[in-house]
Amino acid sequence: MPYRTIIEPFRIHSVQAIDLPDAEEREEALRQAGFNLFGLHADHVIIDLLTDSGTGAMSSEQWAGMMRGDESYAGSRSFYRFESIVKDITQMTQVIPTHQGRAAERILFSVMVDEGDVVPNNTHFDTTRANVEYRGAEARDLVVPEGRDPAIDLPFKGNMDIDALRATIEEVGRDRVPLVMVTVTNNSGGGQPVSLQNLRDVRAVCDEYEIPLFLDACRFAENAWFIKLREPGHEHRTPAEIAREMFSLADGCTMSAKKDGLANIGGFLALNDDEIAARCRNLLILTEGFPTYGGMAGYDLEAVAQGLAEVLDENYLRYRIRSTAYLGEKVAAAGVPIVQPPGGHAIYLDAKALLPHIPPHEYPAQSLAVELYRNGGVRGVEIGTVMFGRPSPDGGPDEPAAMELVRLAIPRRTYTQSHIDYVAEVVIDVASRAESLRGLRMVEQAPWLRHFTARFEPL
Repeated sequence: MPYRTIIEPFRIHSVQAIDLPDAEEREEALRQAGFNLFGLHADHVIIDLLTDSGTGAMSSEQWAGMMRGDESYAGSRSFYRFESIVKDITQMTQVIPTHQGRAAERILFSVMVDEGDVVPNNTHFDTTRANVEYRGAEARDLVVPEGRDPAIDLPFKGNMDIDALRATIEEVGRDRVPLVMVTVTNNSGGGQPVSLQNLRDVRAVCDEYEIPLFLDACRFAENAWFIKLREPGHEHRTPAEIAREMFSLADGCTMSAKKDGLANIGGFLALNDDEIAARCRNLLILTEGFPTYGGMAGYDLEAVAQGLAEVLDENYLRYRIRSTAYLGEKVAAAGVPIVQPPGGHAIYLDAKALLPHIPPHEYPAQSLAVELYRNGGVRGVEIGTVMFGRPSPDGGPDEPAAMELVRLAIPRRTYTQSHIDYVAEVVIDVASRAESLRGLRMVEQAPWLRHFTARFEPL
């Protein structure tokens, strides 16, 4: 059969108008927001690739499920459907709903992590790192060396460095490592997947030292699809079978259902340890809600349950991964440096390579993200020294992040090919005059997760 275009495996059921602010309006919006794209009004954005978290379109079956939502305070049937589907996928015995992933992280780390501990991860994302550090612990990134080089094209650049994991445990002592975490896919590292073999190797080290292993499972289905495509011996397995093996290697997981749950809100913490689960539920009741709703309405529980049932469909995953790669291939063919190979949920532009004249303390990735919005109303997000750099204690330049990236995260089932073609045109146009871009000065920042609210001035 000849090659054919991979089409969207759905029809558009309803539409939402896109505002088209002109260049003058976009410039004023930037000024009002302090050149921080998080501060923009959504009405001022043409194509919004800030995040894929909670921004996708839900299916007709999800909307139908929401109409069936049981809003009973305790013991609603919507919870039990949600719990059944989570248990079927993860095979874990304890399921604790939360309003989103960061709530699951906060509860888990509040119970398991103490001051002075070290939590290894392939790469922590922003809220995970912040919740670890808020406990007075160290969030240590141990991705394989190839994962720090955007240009290298390898199938599993999200893998954890096994030697570095063992060395970390030996260095700090087993008693200071309360858990090991692996993020699938590795968001901060370019949306790169983790192989099953690497998860098995991490599991073996955890067993050797008797340390629990947890997954940050926000994009577990996309990771399972990459394993099917790229890891020998798994090409004939279903994504659901691969996902179950991934979860079988872990003692627990946190999940933002706003990603591979295909929902606009929601998440969960799942684990096998009854004693830890009981302590987590005590905290859940304190800040999130009763254990059978955990901060979610019954209709949200229904939407997440249905989304988890849909996300492992092979037709959906084939379209999802291929449509993301389409954008990466188009801009890379024009000479724009990106993290290779394209990730599952986003394309990551390499601002360090594109803007070598802007030093890290002048935030080249933030400058690039601002220019994409200025040029075409495309909103992405900086993943570089603004997000992960550390302010100098003596007031000097920030300690730079390992990479300077702009993430263009593609919401699920939301934009068509023509939207993505437009994004590519904007990226290519900005890249063609990269030498004219200048850096930014940060004039205001918060002590935690500063990238959400920081303000900048152009240099």
